[in-house]
Amino acid sequence: MADVKIGAYICKGCGIGERLDAKQMMQVASRDAKAHLVREHEFLCNAEGVQMIKNDIANEGVNRVAICACSRRSKTDAFNFEGVAITRGNIREGVIWVRPNTEEARETTQEMAEDYVRMAVIEAKFMTPPSKNTEAKYDRTILVVGGGVSGMTSAIEAAKAGYPVHIVEKASALGGNAANFLRRVPQKSPYANPEDSGVAGLIKAIQADSKIKVHLNSTITRTSGAPGRFAVDITTESGATATEHFGAIVQATGFHDYDANKLPELGYGKSPNVVTQLELEKMAKAANGAVLKTKDGKEIKSVVFVQCAGQRSSKEGHLPYCSGHCCSTSIKQAMYFKDQNPTIDTNVIYSDLRTPGTGGEEFYRSGQRKGVTFTKGVVSEVVNGSDGLDVKFKDLILNQDVVEKADLVVLATGMIANSGVNIDEVKQDEPGEWKSSPESVLNLSYRQGKDIPLLKHGFNDSHFICFPYETRRTGIYTTGPVRRPMDLLQAQEDATGAALKAIQSIESAAQGLAVHPRVGDLSFPSFRREGCTQCKRCTVECPFGAIDEDEQRFPVFNESRCRRCGTCMGACPVRVISFENYSVDTVGQQLKNINIPEEFEEKPRILVLACENDAYPALDMAAMRKIEYSAWARIIPVRCLGSVNLIWLTDALNSGYDGVVMMGCQKGENYQCHFVKGSEIAQVRMSKVDDTLKTLNLEVERVATYEVAITDIERAPRLINDMAEAVKKVGLSPFKF
Repeated sequence: MADVKIGAYICKGCGIGERLDAKQMMQVASRDAKAHLVREHEFLCNAEGVQMIKNDIANEGVNRVAICACSRRSKTDAFNFEGVAITRGNIREGVIWVRPNTEEARETTQEMAEDYVRMAVIEAKFMTPPSKNTEAKYDRTILVVGGGVSGMTSAIEAAKAGYPVHIVEKASALGGNAANFLRRVPQKSPYANPEDSGVAGLIKAIQADSKIKVHLNSTITRTSGAPGRFAVDITTESGATATEHFGAIVQATGFHDYDANKLPELGYGKSPNVVTQLELEKMAKAANGAVLKTKDGKEIKSVVFVQCAGQRSSKEGHLPYCSGHCCSTSIKQAMYFKDQNPTIDTNVIYSDLRTPGTGGEEFYRSGQRKGVTFTKGVVSEVVNGSDGLDVKFKDLILNQDVVEKADLVVLATGMIANSGVNIDEVKQDEPGEWKSSPESVLNLSYRQGKDIPLLKHGFNDSHFICFPYETRRTGIYTTGPVRRPMDLLQAQEDATGAALKAIQSIESAAQGLAVHPRVGDLSFPSFRREGCTQCKRCTVECPFGAIDEDEQRFPVFNESRCRRCGTCMGACPVRVISFENYSVDTVGQQLKNINIPEEFEEKPRILVLACENDAYPALDMAAMRKIEYSAWARIIPVRCLGSVNLIWLTDALNSGYDGVVMMGCQKGENYQCHFVKGSEIAQVRMSKVDDTLKTLNLEVERVATYEVAITDIERAPRLINDMAEAVKKVGLSPFKF
């Protein structure tokens, strides 16, 4: 390996040269931080400045580059040099834009800048340029699990892009639930009438595509490997098993209907003329254009559609969510009757009518024009009457109890995802001990469980805010109603997105690159085997199932599954886990090399560890608005709060820092953490910090952890200022040298 040669580059553009002493910063870089080569430039990001750096890399042997200029989030294309480690000292957004341009502030502003220069050079010293994983493998074939509309659409779109596809469907035919649909809600103008379901066309397209292979009457009995090199056992109904290899997986296993037997008060199970929407769809499909009749063959003169049957309800056993399609589906089904015989009475009883999508409102108005009645009310009971069914409901407009006669009652019962087994219920107990489960969809051989983790309500996990489709199992993407409730149009759009993400995963795996959110990162974790205590904390805490164990119980890191969040690094109590470009030292040495003034100088130091995905951008945007915060703060971006190792806090406090602020993302069910569990795991770790502070006779107010969103542009600086006030109140640290 070549000797480390650090080049430090000081930019004077964007007002930096007018506010700061560039010569002094150059001296700090060379004298204090030991940079081998230091240069300044009027505008480092322009063609001349970039070429200067390239020349030093080519001719001077520079292999570590410290850019002391704008935020690391700016000018990423300009400051992108292959084969070298690159760090950034944020002296624009992090210094001159958050400090007043006054003579009184000049000294502390310069001190801030010098610290950031020192930190950038020191960080570069402890980084290694990430190298491509030579074991990266590449299989271009995509596995689609589920042959419904979502699955078929994903397969067709991937095949159009040139990728071979296998569809595994447990039923004897493609189509899923939509195969039972007579028509679909219209998806093109004028949105007036139900349209052909399109299922037959999708099936025909798949049969005609040589890139798509279909496995019917088949299930997945084992999935192992990683993005780019999944090995999947496909087992037929007869028990025959074949192992196929794939680069990425799309799970499109759809939904099943809520069990209407849980709604006896609505007459289901007591009368054959109380059916669900899906059952009515099957009846209409079977009639194939003929007049619809009740199951006992009687003519239908009146139909009542009961919306939100067993859903959007807090009652035990009911679904608390809206299934999205039900109102539009009831309008569509009411049209089945109106189009056959306009005199048939069709009444949709709803508490809130929702028709999402571009044409939802037009479709609703088309139903009105055809004579469909819409009544705002809540149905309490459906019973057998003297002549058909009696539907008892509270009319919310008239505020009175009403009984309506009906020959047929249709219940909008809602979707339940076919998501497999819960991660909390079925896990691999020991390395190598694993059995397939008939309830599982993917039968993953991952340490953390057989299926993709579930969010609330049993839908498969996806980062619904920032990264839809993407689950906690890298290279495996969910789409359609298994991810969230949706209608057919949404499912097809969703399926196209999932196919594109699967392609991205394959191409990234082929190059050994990370995917979402650190797209293109070549680094992956490694560990010092001789220092490992086999505590399993990294294995257990990894949010993405990227770490298994070998027979001797040492961790086995799978770089293709890894999202590069560093949660394993933060979890390791003996600090043996690191990345080439992010480690305990790259952060630890930065905070140790910040200038800590003597106590008599009365200049506190506050360490801020800010998540690079939300908190750090929020601080950057605050700087753009010239929102000021304390000159005592020194901010170090971290990949995720989950990567924060407690040794950093210990070192900071022992070094004489007066306060520590940690800013992570929102945790919980509505999490915003880009690494899903990182912020939550960090909060658990940090809950023990108070005890440590008390044993050191330090005030608990000196360490604070916050959930910060990217939109907290005013709040994030205020939290830093709050810590400055807290330090002022409790006094400087007794650990100052």
